[in-house]
Amino acid sequence: MATTTTAPADSTPALVRALLARVTGGTARAGGSRDVTDDVQPRLVAQPATPEEVAATLAWATSEQLRVQAAGGRTKLDWGGASGPIDLLLSTARLDRVVEHRHGDLTTTVEAGATLSAVNAALAAHGQRLPWDPPWADRATIGGIVATNDSGPRRHGHGAPRDSIIGVTVARSDGRVARAGGIVVKNVAGYDLSRLLTGSFGCLGVVLTATFKLAPAPPASRTLEVTVDSLEAAAPIAADLAAAPLTPTAIEIASPPVRLLARFESVDVSVTQQAEAARALVGPRGATAIHAGAEEQSAWEGHAAHWAASGTLVKLATVPAELFPTLVWLRDRAAGAGVELAAAGRAGLGVVDLRLEGPLDAQAQIVSELRARLPVGRGSAVIRRGAPDLRRRVGAWGTIGDALPVMRAIKRQFDPAGVLNPGRGPGGL
Repeated sequence: MATTTTAPADSTPALVRALLARVTGGTARAGGSRDVTDDVQPRLVAQPATPEEVAATLAWATSEQLRVQAAGGRTKLDWGGASGPIDLLLSTARLDRVVEHRHGDLTTTVEAGATLSAVNAALAAHGQRLPWDPPWADRATIGGIVATNDSGPRRHGHGAPRDSIIGVTVARSDGRVARAGGIVVKNVAGYDLSRLLTGSFGCLGVVLTATFKLAPAPPASRTLEVTVDSLEAAAPIAADLAAAPLTPTAIEIASPPVRLLARFESVDVSVTQQAEAARALVGPRGATAIHAGAEEQSAWEGHAAHWAASGTLVKLATVPAELFPTLVWLRDRAAGAGVELAAAGRAGLGVVDLRLEGPLDAQAQIVSELRARLPVGRGSAVIRRGAPDLRRRVGAWGTIGDALPVMRAIKRQFDPAGVLNPGRGPGGL
């Protein structure tokens, strides 16, 4: 039975009063059971109303040596390494404005607490969008998406957030605010700060605003669904779809049952032709269906259910040519260990999320063996979500190698007190 960890509460009322003095436009309170993540209950919860209040709260927390975890929509708080006690859960949910939209330049600046779906609803008036589709887009915030570099199936055609971000404003742990880029990309102190923060899991600073390049919102979409009997049968079809002279925005694998989803987004005549060309490419090798409208939306909602289901979530990244042999090995290894395995993700990029359910000992062994068989320097298996005990036993991130000293040096430069999201980053950063 899990034990909830909390920080000492003796001075909590006084800390709440001190915190309220910094978030005069927001809220502050003692943490409770509704705030528990990874069996950890924060001592305090603050929801500042402005970027200035976020910075002031961080400066105060650092002066009090309080460990801080940043949060937005709370869709990814249990991703990354297993943290210890958290003193302050700092929510950016009230920072939810679209600060600027230069539709002529295809750029926008938005606050960290804005949800992806709300931002795209605002951008839609000018036929533009942020082209990512991570799980829970109605709750996933821009700050959380930047912190984890989470993207979704459209990463195949549009890249990840790191490929679109061109500016950022971030509050450091000492309360100082750093700005980089904007409409023109700039470096700060030798770093491309925007890209450095993207995927840093909040270990370097709390994102206040981010500026992105936008993509046109396409008027039409079609999805080809291919159902086959096995991963072995899916492998050559996925390779052919990825190599074809077509422009899919997504090529996804899901198993079990084994199916491929290839999405095409453009004007109606183009997506119709491309979906039919993709179907012809598949030929008799699989059962095919082309989805549009509500039927297409339903297909993608069913695909997204993979991430909402319970179980350990492991992000496997390898070279595309090694993806299907690795999935076949995993299928057989999991079956022999009494572990249920499901996989879904980017078939054309070699990046999938594995979902494991079963004895923790068996899961730990499978993750360890998987990491050992991945090509050196060309693959990783990161536990995105899982029991804290599992992540402590095998490590959420696996072997970091020569990059860890560099990461630690950057962490010391941005967060010398070590109070931001302790334990979440690689190597326990």
